[in-house]
Amino acid sequence: MAGGHRVPRPRRVVVVGASLAGMFAAAACTGAGHAVTVLERDVLPSAPRPRPGVPQGRQPHVLLYRGLLALEELLPGLGEDLREAGAVDLDTGDLAWLGEAGWSPYRSRQFRILSVTRPLLEHLVLERVRQLPRLAVFDASRVVSVSRGRDSPWQVATDDGSVHDADLVIDASGRGSRLPAWLAGAGVGPVAVSDVDARTGYATREYAVRPGRVGPAGVVVLQTPTTRAGGLALPVEGGRWLVTAVGSGEHRPPRDADGFESFLQALCDPAVAEVVGGSWPLSDVAVHRQTANRRLHYERLRPWPSGLLVVGDAFCAFNPVYGQGIAVAACEALLLRRTLERGLRPGTERRLLRDFARLTALPWGIATSEDLRMPTSDSAPTAVQSLTGRWVREVARLSAHGDERAQWAMTRVYHLMASPRVLMHPALVMAAVRAHVSGYGPLNPRPQITVPPTAAPGPPRP
Repeated sequence: MAGGHRVPRPRRVVVVGASLAGMFAAAACTGAGHAVTVLERDVLPSAPRPRPGVPQGRQPHVLLYRGLLALEELLPGLGEDLREAGAVDLDTGDLAWLGEAGWSPYRSRQFRILSVTRPLLEHLVLERVRQLPRLAVFDASRVVSVSRGRDSPWQVATDDGSVHDADLVIDASGRGSRLPAWLAGAGVGPVAVSDVDARTGYATREYAVRPGRVGPAGVVVLQTPTTRAGGLALPVEGGRWLVTAVGSGEHRPPRDADGFESFLQALCDPAVAEVVGGSWPLSDVAVHRQTANRRLHYERLRPWPSGLLVVGDAFCAFNPVYGQGIAVAACEALLLRRTLERGLRPGTERRLLRDFARLTALPWGIATSEDLRMPTSDSAPTAVQSLTGRWVREVARLSAHGDERAQWAMTRVYHLMASPRVLMHPALVMAAVRAHVSGYGPLNPRPQITVPPTAAPGPPRP
């Protein structure tokens, strides 16, 4: 006892997977004073490069504002490290964003976020985590079993014959997690699973774009149930742009370069194709189609084994197009650190899993409500989801007709900075009533995507 509070004893923690969720969890555990071993099946590259265990690594990644705040709390100074390495600092209000109802208000100040490639983000996070005390990372170490130990609560075995004793095991092995099988071996389960799959696919290619050629900070043309196709173009480090085509079912973008650019030209608006026009490609086309939303309800299992947790995509995986996975994993790590600082007691793990479930509820609702609207989805929205979706689309329509309050409310929810209750603000309800009685105002103008070489810079923003 010290100062009237119980000091939690140091524990041996094994994290399965050096994913971003695994690195965040490892940082949380060392921050709470525990010794951590991270086991990763991939050979971790010594420089920012894609790797097999991160199949979406060549697709665009934007750190949602809530995720950026959580990362700074976990690893102070990481944001500045990313900026120094070339991550692009942009205001979400500077994005040219075409939604189902029209263009969002442009040049309206919102959240400042970072656009960065996944390999650079992983590389810098791994470098920072490896510098933490009492932490070891072993790559090329595939975990083959997690079982109860004789001399320790858990034993984690790898394919090279090594066995690691642990007081706490954290599964961060992603969508390919074998935790359900390991639990079954311990007589626990089966776990209930929720799946929503709109059969969405992405194709991304790197381009070199002349500095100053594109006016907006980035361009987004949303996929809708009618168009079934969309695209986006975002700047990243090294003066490059990642250009992505998005589609579902038979409208998924192709792998070949000519087909990729033809897909962009056929979108409902040529904004993304305009970015590509006059630019030159730097890579081939990278395709990713593992995009189903999948939620494993571990929080419902009784009894839950002590000394066992699951985070990241192994707990709840989202369609990556919404950019939520990294932010959620960072927030889970903060919850984990605060819990470990108080000390694990009987039942703590299950309570923490319930906290994770509550944390994932909002991003899960955002991702699945949109995917369920797609004709290619494997299931249909409930009556409540349909009613909620109609109101969200009404708020989006207000935004497309110049209501910046509506746009700000949607941005706050999308970046996980506010509850969906802000979408029911009385001012928005009254604006919708007025619009239905007196008519909507004019639509927001389409932003100018490309800037002529001789164009003078615009006036400074206030």
